[in-house]
Amino acid sequence: MAHGSKTVIYAALAGNTLISITKFAAASMTGSAAMLAEGVHSLVDTGNQALLLLGLKRAKRPPSEDFPFGHGKEIYFWSFIVAILIFAAGAGVSIYEGVHRVMHPEPVTNPMINFVVLGLAVIFEGGAWFMALREFRAQQGNRGFTDAIKHSKDPTVFVVLFEDTAALLGLMVAMIGLVLATQFNLPIFDGIASIVIGLILAFTAIWLARETKSLLIGEAADPELVADVRRRAAEISEVDNVNEVLTLHMGPDYILLTLSVDFADEVKAGELEQVIESLTQEVRAAHPEIKRVFVEAESVKSA
Repeated sequence: MAHGSKTVIYAALAGNTLISITKFAAASMTGSAAMLAEGVHSLVDTGNQALLLLGLKRAKRPPSEDFPFGHGKEIYFWSFIVAILIFAAGAGVSIYEGVHRVMHPEPVTNPMINFVVLGLAVIFEGGAWFMALREFRAQQGNRGFTDAIKHSKDPTVFVVLFEDTAALLGLMVAMIGLVLATQFNLPIFDGIASIVIGLILAFTAIWLARETKSLLIGEAADPELVADVRRRAAEISEVDNVNEVLTLHMGPDYILLTLSVDFADEVKAGELEQVIESLTQEVRAAHPEIKRVFVEAESVKSA
């Protein structure tokens, strides 16, 4: 994972920690359900960043007898846990509190405190969102936004980007709800805002879970990489046919490659070893993220 990705997580962690404390203090002083929902949201985000850092640390552990291909998928597992926490803790608490306040509305006291806190939160969250967006665009290349997320093998950046986007939307909803509640003296809008914040978090969690699930199960490498490997293997004079190119991401920067190749019948065993070694070195030099290469000599018919 790029150093910039880790910087994004640290920035979000520091920002959400301070923001969550401030929001909870404002919620306790004003009795706002929307502000309480925002406090829970920021607290969940703080825990999420801590889990992402834990996943990155555990993913760096070296291979062992029980895990011969390393622990790179730890980051995928913890990213999936983050999505579950956003749904269960963030969305669940926000919707529950919102429904409770809609059924039993209570006036919001000292609303100016909430507006000041929300304004500061927008500034801090906006800064973190900008950093996450900049890092995501650096990894995006020429792909569109949705396509870049689909092809991304490092979930940490888009997880933080999604969280920060949901946070900014939640802040806007909370502000609108508080304005309506105070201007029209209808505290029910405070509860409605909390429900909407919960729905935003639920949608974010479902999208994140969907994107990280495929990485956790095991995604293939980008089609461009697979095509390049196939081309390099096919250009070798001793190769009659490249039957199959199989790849699997064991982590953001760890690809397992398996090649099924039909070698020419006249190639001797000693020559075959040299050809495989040469191909392995060439592929690794072109794509450093390919850490392990397995070549299977197999005829076209048996393949």
